[in-house]
Amino acid sequence: MPNLSGTGQIASEGTDLAFTDPLTGLGNLRRFFDKVDRLIVDRAEDPAPFAVGILDLDGFKPINDLFGRRAGDNILLQVAMRLKASMDHHSTVARVGADEFAFLYPMVFSEDAAHQRALMLIEILSAPYDVGDRTARLSASVGCSLFYSGEENTETLVSKAETALYHAKRSGRGKVVVYTREMEEAAKRMTRIEQALRRAVAAGEVEPHFQPIVDLKSRQVIGFEALARWTDPDLGPVSPAVFIPIAEERGIIGPLSQLLLSKATQTARNWPDELFLSFNLSPSQLVDQNTGQQILAILERTGFDPRRLEIEITETGLMSDPQSAEKIVNDLRGVGIRVALDDFGTGQSSLGRLREFHFDKLKIDRAFVSSILEDRPSEHIIRAILAMCEGLGMDVVAEGIEEEAQAARLVQFGCGGGQGYLFGRPSDADATMGYLRDAYRAMAMAD
Repeated sequence: MPNLSGTGQIASEGTDLAFTDPLTGLGNLRRFFDKVDRLIVDRAEDPAPFAVGILDLDGFKPINDLFGRRAGDNILLQVAMRLKASMDHHSTVARVGADEFAFLYPMVFSEDAAHQRALMLIEILSAPYDVGDRTARLSASVGCSLFYSGEENTETLVSKAETALYHAKRSGRGKVVVYTREMEEAAKRMTRIEQALRRAVAAGEVEPHFQPIVDLKSRQVIGFEALARWTDPDLGPVSPAVFIPIAEERGIIGPLSQLLLSKATQTARNWPDELFLSFNLSPSQLVDQNTGQQILAILERTGFDPRRLEIEITETGLMSDPQSAEKIVNDLRGVGIRVALDDFGTGQSSLGRLREFHFDKLKIDRAFVSSILEDRPSEHIIRAILAMCEGLGMDVVAEGIEEEAQAARLVQFGCGGGQGYLFGRPSDADATMGYLRDAYRAMAMAD
């Protein structure tokens, strides 16, 4: 094996290659399970607690892509060396995945102690890594679980640590979470929702509801945003705030999105031609180069004019793979689909994104709109956004408008479009057609 780090490869834990990770020389998953199995047997009669943990490197794939596979292996070697050096003679660390490591602390007896030891590992891994004449930085997330009784086995402990790791990664980078009973219940419920959602998507049971977007001055409807709604026979109504993240994390978002766009465009074909349909793309869809072709295929199948479609993307979606996102955005705009930046002001480097990407519209996040009447900073931020969009030639829609006074203030500032409960809640296809009939009847009477 070539010496990638220049500091000598880590000595193998034992001579059996079947139990050794070939890159780092650390034990592999088999060795880790063997160590935990032996410790459980040793403590069968007096089950004193001990801790296991799973450590996952945050953002390792982008670093691998940026510096190359060889440099990525170099970094993994440096990570392994740091982790091994941090272990006392009782403890064990193993490489159990591409960028995942597991550790066993036989002499850690409490959740607090496990948390502190895991924080120490994160701190050790946060120092810069040498990559040739450059340096790279990494953070890590850790999930831990504790052995309390002889009824638990290694697989159970590791599964609990993985559940805790999942919660750690959801709460942000560089976090430690120690497993609790509540997490187990949440994980079981998530699995139930996932299974029910897969069935519902396959059966076409998730429906689009439509929320009106209006011209703030005239109050005339100019379009609708399609929003996912799902009621399961057993679970009842499931909030999109619950099932959309699950769809993202469990790889269901692509089929779900295609189902919703197909249904939404079939409905929108029956609206007056001057109304547009706004549809959200998830961050994972912006890294899938098939996304653009899938959207165009749906439009062709349903006969919906691409020029009446507006795709909403968030800054979070842009940040994961800017090059992929840019290609998808350009492909969509090339056939007349408009692209809007959603939730503006809540992400990072938003101004830089506006320079790098060409957007047709910007949506002001409801967090600013909800406080516009009493919070001067929010007022100034909205004024600045509107002035910037005027200079860039972009349309603007303010989200989350619930009061007449908010709408009046936005009109005063020069905001063109608005969306929120003041103008209508999301409704199904039939109710939306009724809303349109009433709106156009009122317009005719006014004329």
